[in-house]
Amino acid sequence: MTAPAGPRKLSAEPRTLGQSSVRARIAVACAGLFLIVGGVLIAATYGIVGQISNQELPKIKFATLPSYQKLQSACHGARASGTILRDPAIVRKCRLEQEELRTLAGQAAIRQRSSDRREFLAYSLAGLGVTTLLAGALGWAVAGRVLRPLRAITQAARAASQENLDQRLGLAGPPDELKELADTFDGMLARLDAAFASQRRFVANASHELRTPLTEMRTLIDVTMAKPARSVRQLESVVAGVRAAVDKSEELIEALLTLARSDRGVGATEVVDLPTAVEDAADLLGPAAAAAQVKIETALGDARAAGDRVLLERLVTNLLDNAIRYNVPGGWVQATTGRQANGVHLTVANSGQPIPVGQVPGLFEPFRRLRPRTGTGTGSGLGLSIVQSVVTAHAGQLSAHARPDGGLEIEITLPAAGPPAHASQVPAGQHTRSATAR
Repeated sequence: MTAPAGPRKLSAEPRTLGQSSVRARIAVACAGLFLIVGGVLIAATYGIVGQISNQELPKIKFATLPSYQKLQSACHGARASGTILRDPAIVRKCRLEQEELRTLAGQAAIRQRSSDRREFLAYSLAGLGVTTLLAGALGWAVAGRVLRPLRAITQAARAASQENLDQRLGLAGPPDELKELADTFDGMLARLDAAFASQRRFVANASHELRTPLTEMRTLIDVTMAKPARSVRQLESVVAGVRAAVDKSEELIEALLTLARSDRGVGATEVVDLPTAVEDAADLLGPAAAAAQVKIETALGDARAAGDRVLLERLVTNLLDNAIRYNVPGGWVQATTGRQANGVHLTVANSGQPIPVGQVPGLFEPFRRLRPRTGTGTGSGLGLSIVQSVVTAHAGQLSAHARPDGGLEIEITLPAAGPPAHASQVPAGQHTRSATAR
């Protein structure tokens, strides 16, 4: 026999440019951000360069200018001959021409500075344009790599169906957000796979359970009709057997309907007094407890829950019925209610045969029975499944554990309805009722 194939990994398929809208937006965003930051940097640099050039003009070497050399020669000649001292006009001419040369040199420096700034701005803008395109291209490449796991997740979501839930992404890499998303998606697929598998088992078990009483009825009828002579007593026996099979089918169908109703969630919400529900269930199951020689003990405190009355009463009845059904002769059942910090609680414990600790969680699955702890072997296997479904529908909590000396203890916490009741309204704190004494 070949082993079942494990979860299959998905590979991401490449997408075209037109389909990668998110990738394109990331690339455009990268290019736009680079353009804005680069533009601000160039503007700031351009302003700083202009301010520095205004404060420190280039120093012109006047000695290299021909006009300055000619003026210098004339002025030195006048000083050497003493003419400049006797002719004030020559002094004024030398001074004016020197000032004019300085003005021309300053204007030339300003023009040079403006030309340099224009060249700096032109080269900077050209470089900014080229690097912006490069930033967009790099953003496109990086976005493609980053979004590759998302494409794999999209492909897995499209491929997922009830018959195709064994595929897994199995994304490798650092524990970042995408890895967390992929692992979460794999976990969701695993839960869906388990849910559908559980549903298929449920349908198969329900079909088998419904078919069993029909087979019993058909067998009884066929065997009786095959006899050549049938007495009234034989026909009455057949009718009784058919009636028992019909009752069993009706019980199973009612349990399935209750389970379906609780799975849909809570309908109308009202205040349900759990101690009253426990007392009513104990009265209803009293004959069955007496027949099984099981004593029912109760310790009922204030426990008013908010929820669906029909479902909560069915929850209490199923717990007590399960505790009586899977017990031992001379055993006991204890039901306690009370209020605690996070709501109200209902605890049902019973004696019985030892239960393996590892099998306790499976007791709350549909059609699960533990033959080693059964007394009569009756029951549809849906009692505790209905309890779990009702607790989930009411946003409650359920915990169960096997008792060391045999039996099971189940504790349920439900949302409370209003503040604690007055002492006069609380049922008797501790009393014992014996089903065998009725």
